[in-house]
Amino acid sequence: MEIFLQTVSSFPTALFSFLLCVAIIYWMVVALGLIEVDVLNVEVDSLIESGGQAEGLAGLLYKLKLGGVPVTLVLTLLFFSAWVLCYFVELLLLSHLPLGILRYPLGAVVAFGALVLAVPLCSAVCRPLRPLFQKIEATTSKSVLGQVAVVRSGRVTQSHGEAVLEDGGAGLILRVRAEESLGFKRGDRVVLLEYLQAEHAYRVITENEFRGV
Repeated sequence: MEIFLQTVSSFPTALFSFLLCVAIIYWMVVALGLIEVDVLNVEVDSLIESGGQAEGLAGLLYKLKLGGVPVTLVLTLLFFSAWVLCYFVELLLLSHLPLGILRYPLGAVVAFGALVLAVPLCSAVCRPLRPLFQKIEATTSKSVLGQVAVVRSGRVTQSHGEAVLEDGGAGLILRVRAEESLGFKRGDRVVLLEYLQAEHAYRVITENEFRGV
């Protein structure tokens, strides 16, 4: 255990240890419904299909062939892959060398190399996941309209909100949108009224409003 802690806290492994901890905290917050899975809101494939010019993070992920899955999942996989590579380089090589001050420039090179090598590893993991996300979107985009879902986020606004739709299995987590004045909160039942393609989300209303009560 002591060797493990020493390795994960040594440069350059510590860089990715920190990023991995941030990712873990993020997924814990997502599980609580406080933020959405794709909070970065970068839809690489949507930008390309619509003829838009992908820039920044979206353009980079597209060039690296890492599109088609939530950006936050891609980043988590990248951090984990780079962390594993750095961990074993540190454990098997760097920890046995009298590097002194050279540890930092050499560690920076190792960190960069690990990140570069992590890209194809991450791409290989993402490739079989793309059809899964595309299937979920294709299945849910129209066929669930008029069905009742339960809000899982703390609130629902024009830019934030999630709800769970029971599908006989683990349930589908959908992005939902509504006027904040409606006051939807966690546990409220809502009806999926309209699919907002640009946002990949659903406009929702109350059951009573849907039934005209």
